[in-house]
Amino acid sequence: MVTNLAANEEQSGSDLSSGESLYASVSGAGSPIILLHGLFGMGSNLGGLARALAPEFEVHQLDLLNHGRSPWQAKTSLDDLARSVANYIGSHSLKSVAVLGHSLGGKVAMQLALAWPQYVNAVAVADIAPVTYPSSHDTVFAALEAVDSARPASRAEAGEIMRELLTEPNLVPFLALSLKRDEAGAYVWRFNVKALRDNYEEFRAAPTGSAFDVPALFVYGLNSNYVDDQGIARASELFPAARFEGIADTGHWLHAEKPQQFNAAVLAFFRESLRASPHQIPKERESQQ
Repeated sequence: MVTNLAANEEQSGSDLSSGESLYASVSGAGSPIILLHGLFGMGSNLGGLARALAPEFEVHQLDLLNHGRSPWQAKTSLDDLARSVANYIGSHSLKSVAVLGHSLGGKVAMQLALAWPQYVNAVAVADIAPVTYPSSHDTVFAALEAVDSARPASRAEAGEIMRELLTEPNLVPFLALSLKRDEAGAYVWRFNVKALRDNYEEFRAAPTGSAFDVPALFVYGLNSNYVDDQGIARASELFPAARFEGIADTGHWLHAEKPQQFNAAVLAFFRESLRASPHQIPKERESQQ
């Protein structure tokens, strides 16, 4: 079963009051698992993982705020992104979910678990740590804005524009997935470039909250520079029950570079974590929400 929820509509500057407005693709049946993509992505980026999980779980692939087909919001923090996911969980009566996020989605997953622990029974984080990261996307934003200005008539033309600024081989085809044709026939971005740039500092920030001993998996590429000893130490402080698994010969895009190893690690973790009785939230934590 696959269902698509909500249409894309602009809500600039407003507070997203209902997670039902987030766009989602839902497949499978069983205990619910939410998948959260990274910056400049959309839910379908984790389609391979969703297909691996769907035979045993109900999988919700969400488009984050300002991405894909979800609403646009001018001011958006890490907490806003997590709150919109919490609202989605509540509005769909999911009660308690497992959640996986890659990169920015991993930060959102951690923030969700720390701020709304009553909603989360397991968390998996792909190639990101709960720390503040330096700015590293200036060239990407320049390429996105160049496409906006040029209003290309084809995906190929958009790709040529981006390749003048971007040298990482997999980056241009990844970004091109978020192109769509507007009513005038030009290719434009599904994500809100201005809001993502304006709030970029917020997305680089570390998740915040008290330590939470929920079952947690941090899986990362051994060739990636996103997870180091400092990040692992901080993850262990916030998630004392965490385990860590590095995938060899793999960078930041581990779900695309080594899908079999990545999917197997995540599936094994969720099988083990969700087979056990639901994680019990301490009453004092629950009362603070």
